[in-house]
Amino acid sequence: MTNFNRFEAFELDVLKEVGNIGAGNAATALSTLLNKPVDMSVPSVRLLPFEQVAERVGGSEQTVIAVFLRVEGDVPGNMFFIMQKHYALQLMSQLLPGEHVMDGTYTELEMSMLCEIGNILAGSYLSSLADFTKLQLHPSVPVVAHDMAGAILSYGIMQYGEMGDSALLIETSFLEDCKSLEGHFFLIPDPNSFEKIFRALGVGLE
Repeated sequence: MTNFNRFEAFELDVLKEVGNIGAGNAATALSTLLNKPVDMSVPSVRLLPFEQVAERVGGSEQTVIAVFLRVEGDVPGNMFFIMQKHYALQLMSQLLPGEHVMDGTYTELEMSMLCEIGNILAGSYLSSLADFTKLQLHPSVPVVAHDMAGAILSYGIMQYGEMGDSALLIETSFLEDCKSLEGHFFLIPDPNSFEKIFRALGVGLE
């Protein structure tokens, strides 16, 4: 079982720095992609049990937009970028003005754009974590889905087997025209992968 208290006591500041650097890299990459300024607030970083992941995005029956990818390398695991539906709609209205119809559906272009945004965020945070830990982390091609949070998490389990019991949560806010558009980034390492992250950050588990 993950020792949350010990990890938070010794290394939470490191995880916050991972989030800060990742957010800065993501903002730069998104600005380049969209050809417009994109600001991102300092993210909130925490550890939580896997069973609380769906709760953090509104519950297992909450309809969300999610980008899912697999992490391979030294610490394999699963990665999700999840936005509640209304935030995704607001984001699309800002990024693709005149293209979106606010009826709860998404065009192929919009889904592709959301997938790329999730991919950029995930890649930025993953690169930041790799730099801090000196571990090899390689993301797979991302998949985007519009479904209930519980169904999306179940998809990840079906694809890659039982997930680890702990998740690293980075809560991100985009700042567009003074509106805060929130998203949730989850890294859920496979069982035993968190131990390797702990050790790479200098925390023993004995």
